[in-house]
Amino acid sequence: MSSIPEIRKTAEHKMQQSLEALKASLAKIRTGRANPQILDTVHVDYYGSMLPLSQVANLSLLDSRTIGVSPWEKGLGAKIEKAIRESDLGLNPQSQGDLIRVPIPPMTEERRRELTKVVKHEGENAKVAIRNLRRDANEHVKKLLKDKLVSEDDERRAQDDVQKLTDRMIVEVDKLVAAKDQDIMAV
Repeated sequence: MSSIPEIRKTAEHKMQQSLEALKASLAKIRTGRANPQILDTVHVDYYGSMLPLSQVANLSLLDSRTIGVSPWEKGLGAKIEKAIRESDLGLNPQSQGDLIRVPIPPMTEERRRELTKVVKHEGENAKVAIRNLRRDANEHVKKLLKDKLVSEDDERRAQDDVQKLTDRMIVEVDKLVAAKDQDIMAV
């Protein structure tokens, strides 16, 4: 049976993972600036295997609105270009010799508003995950109390501790969402 510090440590670790997952999903949401991470979802046919773009080419920023894609093999250029064009990202790559330029079109006001809704939704999902972890931790503590392994005071203290941890994580989620919103709405 685990102890209160172990329960808290596990809860904190899992909540931290939820935050990291939120950061990763927010990084994929496109802002007005170019970011090679938006191409993470693009897969290229490489000798019959579908590989992520980052495993068959070097991705770089050419300027604030252009991503450069340099295929590692000569024959892959056309396949990479096709994969980017057919992705649901709405991008139109242009080949220049060995380099594929991927200009990031400026976003419309309507598209920005849509993206802020997506960001808020991602934030809500992260909050739900964190609250579920709080519930799980509290249930473990209650079970320790029921099995008479901890006192009621210890149980109350542990629940307060888990609540403070949860509040801290929720504030962190709100900060990430607000920062991403600001990033999207910046013209």
